[in-house]
Amino acid sequence: MKPTNLFILALALAPLALSAQERFATRNGHIAFHSSTPIENIDADNRKVTCVWDATTGAMEFAALIKAFEFEKALMQEHFNENYMESNTYPKATFKGKLSGVTADELHAAGTYVVTVAGDLTIHGVTKAVSLPGKVVVDAAGVVKATSEFIVKPEDYDIKIPGMVRKQIAETIKVTVDLSLDRM
Repeated sequence: MKPTNLFILALALAPLALSAQERFATRNGHIAFHSSTPIENIDADNRKVTCVWDATTGAMEFAALIKAFEFEKALMQEHFNENYMESNTYPKATFKGKLSGVTADELHAAGTYVVTVAGDLTIHGVTKAVSLPGKVVVDAAGVVKATSEFIVKPEDYDIKIPGMVRKQIAETIKVTVDLSLDRM
């Protein structure tokens, strides 16, 4: 191929290269929740959360298997899965939406960005539109981390709490999301 034709081909393909998607993902994200009452505190961790984020468009999706939440007490975990979350019927919680507040270009340098994640959160088979605060941090090594902390009310997602244990489970649950994302 002549050098002139090669140059023209390179110019023609340049916009495609510049519009390449910046995608990030993890299979071992962390979601924790905390329920605090005067009677008892309940904490659980799930370190098997999957997430894909296209920083070019802002599109973000994640999924968390309900049975992957681990509790300090085995009986709490059993009640959580069988009585409250019905994890055989509703095996995962998902989010699908968009992250705004940081551009793909900004992710090439260290920095901290206050972001908003807006979309559909599905828990226990119920989908609600949410807008949640978060933070994206790019460290000096280029590692991208995304975090968020928000409140969930069990009754908003048709999670029934029997009257006899109602005082042991908070009316609002604090949820913390912590993702270390790898470039795809």
